[in-house]
Amino acid sequence: MARIAGLDLPPHKRVDVALTYLYGIGRRNVSSVLEAAQVPPDVRVKNLTEIQLSAINGVLAKDFKVEGELRREVEASIRRYIDIGSYLGQRHRRNLPVRGQRTKTNARTRRGMRKTVGSVKPGIKKTPGVAGAETSAKK
Repeated sequence: MARIAGLDLPPHKRVDVALTYLYGIGRRNVSSVLEAAQVPPDVRVKNLTEIQLSAINGVLAKDFKVEGELRREVEASIRRYIDIGSYLGQRHRRNLPVRGQRTKTNARTRRGMRKTVGSVKPGIKKTPGVAGAETSAKK
């Protein structure tokens, strides 16, 4: 089992795909990491030697912020926006999209499930299936 930056990589994947499982390493950075570590990209993770693993770990530790360190930095940046009360911080605090997306129709991922507002008055019960038939709950 290959462990890089505190994460177990899937053993049957190619190393160039498996490295993208690390937070902060994408397809763009993988080629430079493997080139600096002198590891061919088409080798499977289970076939990596200890020397190759330590070379990849060394390159990641030296040149990149990954996993916990990067997550802490991103969280600190968001905290700073919230603390200074910037527009971005207000959007984060209200759990709304931050980067200018529209919110009238989309943004369901960020805002969550729809909440129906003002559809039924508290003292009136609607009878299902009958149009216009409303019965009062208090008689």
